[in-house]
Amino acid sequence: LAEALLEQAMIGPSPNPLILSYLKYAISSQVMALAAARCGRCWLSGRHPSAAPRLAQFDDFSRELCVQSLLEIMDMFCDRLSCHGKAEECIGLCRALMSALTWLLRCAAFYAEKVKEALEQVAAEGQLKMCLERLEKMLGSTKNRALLHIAKQEEMSSWSTVEQSLVKLGESLNGLSNSALRSQADDCVSLIKSIPTMLSVRSEQLNKTGFPTVHAVVLLEGTMNLTGEIQPLVEQLMMVKRMQRIPSPLFMLEIWKACFVGLIESPEGTEELKWTAFTFLKIPQVLVKLKSYPHGDKDFTEDVNSAFEFLLKLTPLLDKADQRCNCNCMSLLLQECSKQGLLSEANKTNLTDKRKADREDAPHLQSAENANIQPNPRLILRAEPTVTNILKTMDADHSKSPEGLLGVLGHMLSGKSLDLLLAAAAATGKLKSFAWKFIKLNEFTKHINAESSKSAAVRALLFDISFLMLCHVAQTYGSEVILSESRPADEVPFFETWMLTCMPEEGKILNPDHPCFRPDSTKVESLVALLNNSSEMKLVQTKWHEVCLSISAAILEILNAWENSVLTFESIQKITDNIKGKVCSMAVCAVAWLVAHVRMLGLDEREKSLQMIRQLATPLYGDNTLQFYNERVVIMSSILEHMCADVLQQTATQIKFPSTGMDTIPYWNLLPPKKPIKEVLTSVFTKVLEKGWVDSRSIHIFDTLLHMGGVYWFCNNLVKELLKETRKEHTLRAVELLYAIFCLDMQQLTLTLLGHILPNLLTDSSKWHTLMDPPGKALAKLSVWCALSSYSSHNKSQASSRQKKRHREDIEDYISLFPLDDTQPSKLMRLLSSNEEESNILSSPNRSSSSSLSASQLHAVSMRDPLNRVL
Repeated sequence: LAEALLEQAMIGPSPNPLILSYLKYAISSQVMALAAARCGRCWLSGRHPSAAPRLAQFDDFSRELCVQSLLEIMDMFCDRLSCHGKAEECIGLCRALMSALTWLLRCAAFYAEKVKEALEQVAAEGQLKMCLERLEKMLGSTKNRALLHIAKQEEMSSWSTVEQSLVKLGESLNGLSNSALRSQADDCVSLIKSIPTMLSVRSEQLNKTGFPTVHAVVLLEGTMNLTGEIQPLVEQLMMVKRMQRIPSPLFMLEIWKACFVGLIESPEGTEELKWTAFTFLKIPQVLVKLKSYPHGDKDFTEDVNSAFEFLLKLTPLLDKADQRCNCNCMSLLLQECSKQGLLSEANKTNLTDKRKADREDAPHLQSAENANIQPNPRLILRAEPTVTNILKTMDADHSKSPEGLLGVLGHMLSGKSLDLLLAAAAATGKLKSFAWKFIKLNEFTKHINAESSKSAAVRALLFDISFLMLCHVAQTYGSEVILSESRPADEVPFFETWMLTCMPEEGKILNPDHPCFRPDSTKVESLVALLNNSSEMKLVQTKWHEVCLSISAAILEILNAWENSVLTFESIQKITDNIKGKVCSMAVCAVAWLVAHVRMLGLDEREKSLQMIRQLATPLYGDNTLQFYNERVVIMSSILEHMCADVLQQTATQIKFPSTGMDTIPYWNLLPPKKPIKEVLTSVFTKVLEKGWVDSRSIHIFDTLLHMGGVYWFCNNLVKELLKETRKEHTLRAVELLYAIFCLDMQQLTLTLLGHILPNLLTDSSKWHTLMDPPGKALAKLSVWCALSSYSSHNKSQASSRQKKRHREDIEDYISLFPLDDTQPSKLMRLLSSNEEESNILSSPNRSSSSSLSASQLHAVSMRDPLNRVL
């Protein structure tokens, strides 16, 4: 149109060719710039990335103004690059970026040649500089290089064009005298050459910094197995580290992350103290053991330092932990690790200073009301040497100075001292010997010589305190902490006998008519008479063990008399005051029997028994109570509340237990009422999968469901959840979490998975569609991980306390279930003698990497063993 107008406007037979060429140049420049601007807009909007190749078709680089316009558009493009859109639009964007790269390389090569011409040198250098700046800007972004990598994978031909352009640019740069431009161009070339190797250079794990299995194993151990030995935990963690190929610094970072999360989440009271002891006392010991494993050429202390460097970046996590614990947790942890030789002094100081600087910028971590409260981590670290001192004190001969010993025990009962000492003892593996010392003390009080009323009171107190402490330990850390190894029947201590036969525990059903509740009738009669007539319990020459065994039968007599109106409510009050007035253990033994009794009664028969429990649970505050009564009542109330929890839930009764502070039974009543347990299982697993890690509360819910539904039900339903996943990254996460959940009882769940669930899926053709990749591959991975873990920890009696106490009716007889023919043991031998690195059995830190079993070991494989049969 412009040309036609011009021709009409010219006077004479022919227009001036010079003027016309100038005008044509102006028009084409303007049109090109407008076209480029339009392409750029389309490019930026992501609607038509394919417009970019059109722009890249412009190759008249001598038109410097046009090139400059295009380079300016390129700036706009690179600044506002967006990958949001449909798949084909995103692929189009990758191709457009490739076209732009090719064009920039051609452009740079053109001006690099021009620089060699003396007349053009200055202008050409300016243009070349502009091109290289755009190249640097485009290639400086990892995201852009990743998009170019995708374009290369999509169209190898376009990448070969880039390679040709690189060769041409290299040739053009040979004679370039400007060193700054030369080095700029070299940087761009090396960045382009690095694109094909992007995936292999980037470590497989750098983009993955969360490891839910490690997290869950640590949380599981801290929540449920503080008393467990360190070695099995170390071996389990090393197994996970090898199976998932986790780099050492990130592995240790995950351990610390789990500890801090556990600290922040734990319910107030005993659970919080347990977590503090686990984090500050047990985990440093775990790392000391990990240090003895081979780590290649790496220095372990450097890995520990790197893990802490990563941890320092998680400021919100550290701030929240500091707020919860009322102190600088990181600083205390670094001191502890340095003490254990896990960190050099220089690294410790450096890390401490960094955290100190971070804390100054944090919101006020210490509130006014917390200023005088001693932080738990400091108390736990102080309690640890105290445990050793107390153990030494209790080794002394009790008969020489019972009053001195009573002073030590009284000090232990005050405030939260007892729970602090027990947590420190549990985390350092001293709880068993602690409990054994109290059992010996309890046995010592059986020996009565001619005694004064003062020494009788001391003996009663020693019996009572040791009995209450042992009950408290059994309820907090599990009764197996107290049970000693096999002893002759006549040497079993009183407390052990009482605990096994008379003490209510979760999942334990007691028989109120058991012979242990029916002692010598003459002793029972005299006890009933004493409780009913005397104004208060006498202490001299009283055999407290016998009283505790007789009290259940005495309570039955008293209850019957009350039911038949022989005794009034006032008489019952006097009797219960007598029971709880001097020695709290009597009230504990009485309530233990009442709990077993109430379970057997109909709804309309329970009232008087529950009323009696109420009476016994209410403390008696008077002048004539024995020393440390208030402290003993606190422990008694906590013990009674734990004992009654099941029965009160079943009978929908409420009893107010005094002075037991905050949430005394953590993780209680976790399952929602009236909701089928399968729904609970699927909803909790879905939440855990969304979050990407298992929290303490979920661990407890899974444990309860495993206990209620049984191993097969639990395993089968979780495998169904895994097979529902269709996205690769989701299935991998699900496997990591499922393996961690299976650690609740790895042996039994592996037997079920390999012995029942997999064979059912593999032999039923209607289920084969569920075994396609990715869920099928994920299930294979889960099975291999579980088999490896079970096999490596087999024969080592590593079942934790929570697994030992679970009474299971659903454990199968695998010998009759899997009848073997003669060829199968040899199959197993081939399986076990595999040389694969994956099957490393972590028997010791110094084990060589080859895990192949020798011929003699293979012949020793027992085919009566359920795991071998299933494998």
